[in-house]
Amino acid sequence: MTHQLHPQTLAIRGSKEQTAYNEHQQALFLTSSFMFDSAADGAAIFAKQKQGFTYSRTANPTVTTFQKRIAQLEQAEEGIATGTGMAAIQAALLTFLSAGDHLISSRSLFGTTAGFITGHLMRFGIEVTFVSQTDVSEWEKAIRPNTKMLFLETPSNPLCEVGDLEKLAELAHKNNALLAVDNAFCSPAVQQPLKFGVDLSVQSATKAIDGQGRVLGGIVCGKAELIQKIALYVNSMGLSLSPFNAWILLSGVETMLLRVREQNQAALKIAQWLQKQQKIQKVYYSGLPENPQVELVKKQQSGGGAVLAFEVKGGQEAAWQLIDQVKIFSKTANFGDVRSTITHPWTTTHGRMSPEDKLAAGITDGLLRIAIGLEYVDDLIWDLQQALGE
Repeated sequence: MTHQLHPQTLAIRGSKEQTAYNEHQQALFLTSSFMFDSAADGAAIFAKQKQGFTYSRTANPTVTTFQKRIAQLEQAEEGIATGTGMAAIQAALLTFLSAGDHLISSRSLFGTTAGFITGHLMRFGIEVTFVSQTDVSEWEKAIRPNTKMLFLETPSNPLCEVGDLEKLAELAHKNNALLAVDNAFCSPAVQQPLKFGVDLSVQSATKAIDGQGRVLGGIVCGKAELIQKIALYVNSMGLSLSPFNAWILLSGVETMLLRVREQNQAALKIAQWLQKQQKIQKVYYSGLPENPQVELVKKQQSGGGAVLAFEVKGGQEAAWQLIDQVKIFSKTANFGDVRSTITHPWTTTHGRMSPEDKLAAGITDGLLRIAIGLEYVDDLIWDLQQALGE
């Protein structure tokens, strides 16, 4: 096809694995293994001299379709799917980092990601330096001869800080290092990190890609030579995505761009409303026009995303009271759902971090994170208003 298809079309039609039955929906290949036509055929497939499937941990047609479709939306050569978003992060980092190597990471990370880095990567003898998400000079000063990778999530969870992908990619490549980015807060519907020189785009498919809070999944996208190395790690470590979950995620992909566009618009309206409330101390949302990083946001993102955070005056007591008073928002730590959610990062998503580390990352005990779903936006504003007692 000579015509370049729009992402919304690719999200529905991209890379479908068609069988002889001509099914309209992507087929679900719920099988652990695949048969060979002959001994020679099996040997050729195992030796990768011939295309084919052997075992679903290694490859499965439904999972392959999902990988190819997300890679198209990320503008990547290939993708490799995993059982969860954290598995995707593990695979992206540990494929390329060994004992004695050095990782530079933003300190503005999801709590579990930060815990994985400090509790496991460092335990394996990998050196780590944490730096400011937004100050490129800190990243530059942290470079060492053994630096192999730079890693960040942008926008960050939950403060929506935006990293300069182009500058960080230039810095990484100048020092023979890779740049890996967690794209879960935006999803490929809003941001394609590889366009700015990023080597690996990593994300939890559990979030906006599924969009309905049904199944877990993760994916890493990038150049074929890098993804093929990660695929070997995923296969060896058993981090594979199940065919059933891939099938569910594919149905999520089909509506992702439409969902996320509506969620972005609603999130901006709610963020601007929160700014006017007396009991709210500060609002964090990358899509706000007065955001000091607004030009960078416009360059890298097509919208502000569906997630925002705000500080309630009165600390944890006031934050918990607001959570307990909401009627519509779901009290859960997931995001990217059609159902709006609310959580208290200090005691949930970042609960395992020390108070000192939380404060260093900008997480206060009065901070709340909300993820906007597809409910009528004025109903969500009403819910927050009555919960605030305004």
